[in-house]
Amino acid sequence: MYSDEGREAARCGVILAAGEGRRLQPFIHRMRGDRLPKQYVNLVGRRSMLEHTFSRAERLIEPRRIFTVVSRDHLRYSEVSRQLSTRAPGTVIVQPQNKETGPGLLLPLAHLYTRYPDAMVAIFPSDHFVVEEELFMAYVDLAYRVGARFADSLVLLGVQPDEPETEYGYIVPGKKLKHPAPLAVRPVVRFTEKPDIHRARGLLLAGGLWNTMVMVCRAKAMVDLVRSVSPPLHDFFERIRKAIGTSSERETVAESYRRVEPVNFSTGLLEVIARTDPSRLLVLPVRGVTWSDWGSEQRLVGTLKKLGRASGLNGVEGEIDDVLLASAS
Repeated sequence: MYSDEGREAARCGVILAAGEGRRLQPFIHRMRGDRLPKQYVNLVGRRSMLEHTFSRAERLIEPRRIFTVVSRDHLRYSEVSRQLSTRAPGTVIVQPQNKETGPGLLLPLAHLYTRYPDAMVAIFPSDHFVVEEELFMAYVDLAYRVGARFADSLVLLGVQPDEPETEYGYIVPGKKLKHPAPLAVRPVVRFTEKPDIHRARGLLLAGGLWNTMVMVCRAKAMVDLVRSVSPPLHDFFERIRKAIGTSSERETVAESYRRVEPVNFSTGLLEVIARTDPSRLLVLPVRGVTWSDWGSEQRLVGTLKKLGRASGLNGVEGEIDDVLLASAS
């Protein structure tokens, strides 16, 4: 259900689809015979992970307000062009090279901010597997509402773990906010990336949550946070934003990418904010949702083995068998 602009800020989205997924490439090559980036691959079911992400986002956001960033190198695959061909004009943003998720997020944000400067924006990675999609997006809807109430803050979705996973990032939440906030929204105390098994068990006991990197905030709040934490990244954003729609846009984007240093959004921005201005970060605990970040073959296969032939997978048992067979090859 789309938002009513007369009552609240326009809801927009950014989908991050510019990654190469290198750790999963050997598996995809065995499965398909090519190196199509994982987000464009139909691993289970009839749609790719990117197409599933589009479908989830469109439960809350009009397609014309969903901006997708992809790599120029991806466009050589006909499958990529097919999947992107249905997107609204002007919403597929092509980056000239990969400089990590910091620039990769700010490039589409510059386009979004130019058109919808007062928007609330949700950011979605494109390589997530979610079983209970309706429930998950209900949490995103709630995050929009929390972000509107706490206008200067960024709201992250953290999934309640069911095991001590060592390849995920964790969010450690603080005490419940004193003023009214729904569903125990909490400030972020710290982030922990890929802990060893002993530390992962300790994080579970401490109430740690898996960091989905799905987040919601006002577009202006994101820009302000980048300005305060990383002036070089903010300069990158501003150069591109001012060039959008001009004859120098393509040249400015290419030059800005050549000049900017790679920055991981999580470690280079979020972790810094958690240390310097933690009141700007909130986490919304997500419960009852089967979620996985399919960043590696081990995680992909482990998820499918755990779920087995669960009815929640809508009758795709044959596809699961194909994936497990490719893994065993």
